[in-house]
Amino acid sequence: MGVHPRRSLKAKLPEHKPKVINKNTKYYPAVDAPAPKPKKKNVPTKALRKTITPGTILILLAGRFRGKRVVFLKRLESGLLLVTGPYRINGVPLRRVNQAYVIATSTKLDLKDHKIPDEVNDAHFVKEKTKEKVPADQEFFEEGKPKAKGAHPEHKSSAQKKTDEGVLAAVKGVEHMSNYLRSTFGLSKGQFPHQMSF
Repeated sequence: MGVHPRRSLKAKLPEHKPKVINKNTKYYPAVDAPAPKPKKKNVPTKALRKTITPGTILILLAGRFRGKRVVFLKRLESGLLLVTGPYRINGVPLRRVNQAYVIATSTKLDLKDHKIPDEVNDAHFVKEKTKEKVPADQEFFEEGKPKAKGAHPEHKSSAQKKTDEGVLAAVKGVEHMSNYLRSTFGLSKGQFPHQMSF
């Protein structure tokens, strides 16, 4: 008779690998590492709406002067709209506005002969940085107090006057136009802008 092969009593068990537990490190940097800033993508400027042409009366929907009616002058290189109140009529100065936050009305002024100064561009609206440094102790005691406003730059006020001259002349040529620009836009209960004609 043949002899059966004997099996070893010590069976080979699968190797047990210890689980690795991710423990939080006890080291914390004294200064937070600066996170990389996301790169801004060059978004192409959208085409200007057909209803917005030089002289069109626009209604502002956002910002400090929301609800005010303004006059559209031109489109700047940045794609924003250059508008004015005029300032003497409703207190709205020269401003840059995104076309997404305006309503174009059917009312329009004739500004064909009006020339806008070349100095009124995107650089005109950049705020000038003050180089004066305030001492630390003075800054501590002035914290919470309203900051004193500086004088309005003369070149901006002169540009405002030059720009508004032709617009004011066009406003005087249309009856009740000054009262229309002074009035503010608002909605009452049951009114919806998409059901209105402007």
